[in-house]
Amino acid sequence: MAAQSSDTLYEADTDGIIVRVTPRFVHDESHAGSGQYVWHYTVEIENGSSQTWTLMMRHWDIFDSHGRRQTVDGEGVVGKQPRLAPGESFEYSSGAPLAAPSGIMGGHYTMVNDSGEKLRTSIPTFSLDSPYEQTRPS
Repeated sequence: MAAQSSDTLYEADTDGIIVRVTPRFVHDESHAGSGQYVWHYTVEIENGSSQTWTLMMRHWDIFDSHGRRQTVDGEGVVGKQPRLAPGESFEYSSGAPLAAPSGIMGGHYTMVNDSGEKLRTSIPTFSLDSPYEQTRPS
């Protein structure tokens, strides 16, 4: 699967929980003629705080360049609810198909510490850029 190389790294820090995202456009899975555009993205979640946190829920807002919005909510990420002690990190990859050649994506994770406190950690908003469109959503 060939992905467009990207050096673009997006990062957000919420109370020491650092979320980094690197998106890549996937040429081999995209078909401009039929309006199918696919991105893969890698997320790294690093616990830079002094507490242990478990990722319980995810929330994504995905907007394409035609103004359509998708909302994705669910438990954990890629079938897991990673528990991160101070200094630990977790990395996963996933994908996003759109019916438009570009878009943006962002959201948050709900984390819970060992005392039951919740923390809503930001996922940085990142751009889904393909070579098929020169204008970008804002």
